[in-house]
Amino acid sequence: MTPEEMQAALEAIIYAADEPATLDQIAGALGVEKTEARAALDLLVASYATDKRGIEVRKVAGGWKSYTKPQHHDVVRKFIKSLQPPLRLTMPALETLAVIAYKQPVTVPEINEIRGVHVGGVIKTLLEKRLITTAGRKEVIGRPILYRTSKQFMMRFGLSDLDELPSLKEFEQLAQAALGSDSGIAPAEPEETAAAPSPAAAAIQASGETDDLAELAEDLSELPEQSRAAKAASSSESA
Repeated sequence: MTPEEMQAALEAIIYAADEPATLDQIAGALGVEKTEARAALDLLVASYATDKRGIEVRKVAGGWKSYTKPQHHDVVRKFIKSLQPPLRLTMPALETLAVIAYKQPVTVPEINEIRGVHVGGVIKTLLEKRLITTAGRKEVIGRPILYRTSKQFMMRFGLSDLDELPSLKEFEQLAQAALGSDSGIAPAEPEETAAAPSPAAAAIQASGETDDLAELAEDLSELPEQSRAAKAASSSESA
């Protein structure tokens, strides 16, 4: 295999892989030693470093994967949005989606605790809009269902990986860009507001505070972060 053929084959492998391709996998597929495969990888990464290329190859989670470059994210989101039918979310649904995106995989009781209200109706809405999906059950008493964001969520928000999520305080701006500015924020549905508040919600109401994404950012920042492996596992949806 010539160096040019190896570069082409390597590019095809990384493009086709759903998960980051490891050095062992790449070397095995190419039929070469790992040192030779790594040298080819370095050349491929360098070839994408020029401003003339819109994508790049990054080392992430023990392997290599192709990504759109950050400076092109806005135009990619605009393109993806043009392919999608209009989507409207209520603010309760947007806030719940933010919790799931940043704390996935997560259960309804955990979301209730973070948001301070019952979110059963909102979860149903997000499932119907295919923005979230189930991710098995948590091995605790009652074995509640775990939820994570879906491939549709990644496409709608113009993300190729969960690592590209902005800070939670910037999430509302990203959501408005994905949904079509403020017009994408719909009035709350009755089923999303009629549920009795949890004790945490009662405390929020008594204090006169409002339930918005800025407060969610503060609440989530106080909770332990999910493992990087959990985030990576939740970024791809089974067919």
